[in-house]
Amino acid sequence: MNSDLNLLPSRSTSITEVGAGGGAVVCGKVSLAGSVSQRACVFCGSRVVLYPIADALHVVHGPIGCAAYTWDIRGARSSGPQLFRNSFSTDLQELDVVYGGEAKLERTLNKLIDRHHPKAAFIYSTCIVGLIGDDVGAVCKRVSAAKGIPVLQVQSEGFKGTKKDGYKAACEAVFRLIGTGDTASIGPHSINLLGDFNIAGETWLVREYFERIGVEVVATITGDGRVDDIRRCHGAKLNLVQCAGSMTHLAKRLQDDHGIPFKKVSFFGIEDMAAALYGAAEFFADAVLMERAREIVSGEVARIMPQLRAWRTELEGRKAAIYVGGAFKAFSLVRALRTLGMRTALVGTQTGDKDDYEMLREMCDPGTIIVDDSNPIELAKFCLEQEVDLFIGGVKERPIAYKLGIGFCDHNHERKEALAGFEGMLNFAREVHASVTSPVWNYVPRRARPKSRETTREGNAA
Repeated sequence: MNSDLNLLPSRSTSITEVGAGGGAVVCGKVSLAGSVSQRACVFCGSRVVLYPIADALHVVHGPIGCAAYTWDIRGARSSGPQLFRNSFSTDLQELDVVYGGEAKLERTLNKLIDRHHPKAAFIYSTCIVGLIGDDVGAVCKRVSAAKGIPVLQVQSEGFKGTKKDGYKAACEAVFRLIGTGDTASIGPHSINLLGDFNIAGETWLVREYFERIGVEVVATITGDGRVDDIRRCHGAKLNLVQCAGSMTHLAKRLQDDHGIPFKKVSFFGIEDMAAALYGAAEFFADAVLMERAREIVSGEVARIMPQLRAWRTELEGRKAAIYVGGAFKAFSLVRALRTLGMRTALVGTQTGDKDDYEMLREMCDPGTIIVDDSNPIELAKFCLEQEVDLFIGGVKERPIAYKLGIGFCDHNHERKEALAGFEGMLNFAREVHASVTSPVWNYVPRRARPKSRETTREGNAA
């Protein structure tokens, strides 16, 4: 570890500098209560994973404040039902806390199911529900028996957990649906897409690539998801897991209980999108699939590369900072930035593990700072020290970048721009170029050139 980083002792093991020696990044620790971490809570983690299941009812059992995570928190899109966009909450009040909220939850579910006729219902338990001891599972069983649909508790109480614990809770809830549908019509070349959430329609782009090479997509879990597709997804022959942090748990359950192998992939950037297509074709050991994959990749790359080269001439040598939730995005972004001639000066994640950080160490150039579970002060400090030109992150990182006078690119789930696939790479490069080369950055204090004494004197005399 480079001593020049001037780290607090409690954070020194969670930050490293590529090429400066030091041990593995210590990660997977629970954030300290009350600390200003960039992570989110358990409930948020479960909600963002399950939210894109479009024909299900999503009910937050807790105070109305928790419902802030229910109103269009993702840029996820649906090709059909829009039920998932509604904000439903039991809005627990003081008397509910004293006397319990089970009766209120049951009344709410009966009323909503009768009105909206969902295929299934997910009930999210929040911190206050865990404290007062509501038996949400019992309510779900009663309502499910009465209404004839799956009513599933999502055990997302917060306390000392993190967003990653919410991912696991979401996977467990989804898994209770799987295995209850008919798989007779599923073909031999079939996959599930896990961990893609159809942000700005990305699932549609990726799904089309696989269908063009002859691979059937049984279910997308959970982008533009449908309950009936999820119930029969155990009939697929392979699971492709994009967001490894959120969906590896489900992939392992499917492998153990249904014998479906899985591959970790990414659909961001030219290299990773091509590798995902080739990997699927290779798994099925079909020469026709592989040839179609090569045709798609070569055609798409030939289409977008001239514009990427043009932007690269202005981006060559610029530096970027990356702070994202899952490590899979960090890998892809490092490669995508390299395609554009840019260097990654700072990279970090909220949920990365030891292997993820070791891979980042191997991928990045000497001098790159790698951080786990960072906070605004650290991120701001390293961005200034590394003199980055661009910050790639989410809604919580945007203010940091703008306050420092740094260009920003949104790569989180609130965005409305598709960044996956070959078309997404073009969109990403366009946004990076526009952000980095904007003339506005010449006028921020840290970028503006100080006036010479002669110019200042002449101005005063005038």
